Amino acid sequence: MMARITCDMPESALSALGLSVNEFAREMRVAAALLWYSRGEISQSVGASVAGVSRAEFIDELARRRISVVQATTEELQEETHRE
Repeated sequence: MMARITCDMPESALSALGLSVNEFAREMRVAAALLWYSRGEISQSVGASVAGVSRAEFIDELARRRISVVQATTEELQEETHRE
């Protein structure tokens, strides 16, 4: 199930970026998903869904934008490596 969200955007924003309405909407979805993922608020699967892409494409986008694919903290990683 998808919710529909409508927002008004100045034409100048679209023309400044050189994007069509559909391209702008897609970029907003991707940007929101990347931001929320980088904050640890959503998972890769949810991020991919928000962005409207596959999980593999979302991971590729994270890498392109130099956002860590791993959400674990240093402490969590250390705990995992020291478990018996």
